[in-house]
Amino acid sequence: MATIKIKQTGSPIRRTGDQRATLIGLGLNKMHRVSELQDSPEVRGMIRKVQHMVEVMDGA
Repeated sequence: MATIKIKQTGSPIRRTGDQRATLIGLGLNKMHRVSELQDSPEVRGMIRKVQHMVEVMDGA
């Protein structure tokens, strides 16, 4: 299955609790951390929720 790389570019400081939880669910909780996940509709929805704090990089 295809994978997608996500890099955290924004801080979770002063964000809502559900946005913080979404970052943790994506495997991100510190600035500039990169996570590689399977490309699925669920992951795409999580990315859309915190799109202002993450950057989608090239998938592997």
